[in-house]
Amino acid sequence: MVFYPPAWVPKLPFDPPDSITIGDFMRSEETGRHPIAKSRNPFTCGITGKTYTTAESFERVNLLAKALSKTMGWEPNADSPWDKVIGVFSFNTIDYLSVMFAVHRLSGIASPANVACSASELEHQLKSSGAKVLFTCVPVLETALAAAKGAGIPEDKIFLMDLPHHAPKPHFKTVDDLIQEGRSLPDLEPLRWSKGQGARQVAFLCYSSGTSGLPKAVMISHRNVIANAMQYCVFESVHRKKLGIDTQVELGILPFSHIYGLVVVAVSATWRGDEIIVLPRFELNQFLQAIEKFKINHLPLVPPIIVRLLSSREICKKYDLSSVRFIFVGAAPTGKETVEGLLRLFPKWTLGQGYGLTETSTVVCSTSELDVEQGTSGSLLPSTRAKLVSPDGQEITAYNTPGELLVQGPSVVLGYLNNEKATSEAFIFDEDGRWLRTGDEVMVTKSASGNEHLTIVDRLKELIKVKGHQVAPAELEAHLLSHPAVDDCAVISVPDDRDGEVPKAFVVTSAEVSSRKDEDIAAEILKFVQDHKAHYKWLKGGVEFIDVIPKSPSGKILRRLLRDREREARRAKVSKI
Repeated sequence: MVFYPPAWVPKLPFDPPDSITIGDFMRSEETGRHPIAKSRNPFTCGITGKTYTTAESFERVNLLAKALSKTMGWEPNADSPWDKVIGVFSFNTIDYLSVMFAVHRLSGIASPANVACSASELEHQLKSSGAKVLFTCVPVLETALAAAKGAGIPEDKIFLMDLPHHAPKPHFKTVDDLIQEGRSLPDLEPLRWSKGQGARQVAFLCYSSGTSGLPKAVMISHRNVIANAMQYCVFESVHRKKLGIDTQVELGILPFSHIYGLVVVAVSATWRGDEIIVLPRFELNQFLQAIEKFKINHLPLVPPIIVRLLSSREICKKYDLSSVRFIFVGAAPTGKETVEGLLRLFPKWTLGQGYGLTETSTVVCSTSELDVEQGTSGSLLPSTRAKLVSPDGQEITAYNTPGELLVQGPSVVLGYLNNEKATSEAFIFDEDGRWLRTGDEVMVTKSASGNEHLTIVDRLKELIKVKGHQVAPAELEAHLLSHPAVDDCAVISVPDDRDGEVPKAFVVTSAEVSSRKDEDIAAEILKFVQDHKAHYKWLKGGVEFIDVIPKSPSGKILRRLLRDREREARRAKVSKI
């Protein structure tokens, strides 16, 4: 059975353009962008207030493209896009998108990298993508230099992004230096793209974190990003119109190196005329100050930030956060208890969740502000279709029945770079066409209004099998976070002689129990689960206290690191025996 968007979701007004760059899509009102004259400044620094108008932002892209063309000898209509690849390894800045659109103007490719990468991880990305240039920033320059050296990128091809309160380094050109150079250079020739080139040509190489091994390079076309921006904005246009929202102020704290921050925030929001208040990283007081100062209306966040707000109630009370209307949470499911706790703290806020992947150029389904059903990730976006299949490959047609989610739509990516095995495993074909296997266990449910919603159960590879029962770590984590002794937590599977697998919790305790004994807190947590959950969900693997739960910048729990920790502990125990 194929699931479709609800009847209230409008269809796309036209097919996503397949022969233009993302940058051209952003510039042209003919492709549906919000009128430039009525648009807010697209990016404003949340620390200094530095900003550019929409027209100035477009100009900076062109000037950067001209300077990059001269520096590298790259021409818009010459050579392969694979000969013109740049790496971007930086915290968020107001020029982040300008840098990537500049290489697109030359028909090249941008590969954004997570600032949490080690030198070896970044070197792998630079080598596998074929990057010839690296844009970075002062706080991570040491890592960038080590990785660039290993990848064969000379220092004169490393450029610095401007970050607040970080002075440029001698001997390195900055983005502003390149822009100044571009002012004295001749105009570039127009791009001459053939029909359908935007659907075939890679715009971004984004690296998926994966559960093991080296990250895979996801090939995302220009049309993939254009399509998802259109899908997301058309979906949201219904509630924005009914709420009387023309443009709004959004927070840009999610890493633009991650597909969520890149497409949902940096591209989609500015295409519809919104203003993004850019922060380089999460720092609680800076975050709250930005909301108060710039009167931010919309907060795209990840679950760890929600948890931090809940544990910082007294600090939050010091700031005027009354401008906030809507919280959009993605990248990982947010538990019911966490949501309810936040809404008790801020009863005038509305919280919705969304779901997507790097492989879908972000959003598959989202919550409308007019149809909020807590615990779900909302409804399918326009032009998106979905199926659920059981472990034996049978299609699931009933509501409230979990199965692996398959997705089809114009934002589904081309595949993985130089990895035919991973690509063939990720996609299947049937009479309805090509489907992406998400690897996520999902249920389709109905909201109170009768609309179909998707509920994300868990990653199939992370489900814990306890004597024929499946236990979702996310469910237990959400329950544990409602306990006053738990500040953060993660649940993994550990081997058990009797049951095969059992859940074990890693817990970061809250400050209010700092004076208590660990064994007493652990006993209390174990009983808390036993009192509220079925016996096969009990924490028979025990509770271990830890200083911090390892997570990616997007908020996903890095369970493999906890599993590695557990294996090492078991080996050490065996060796002592």
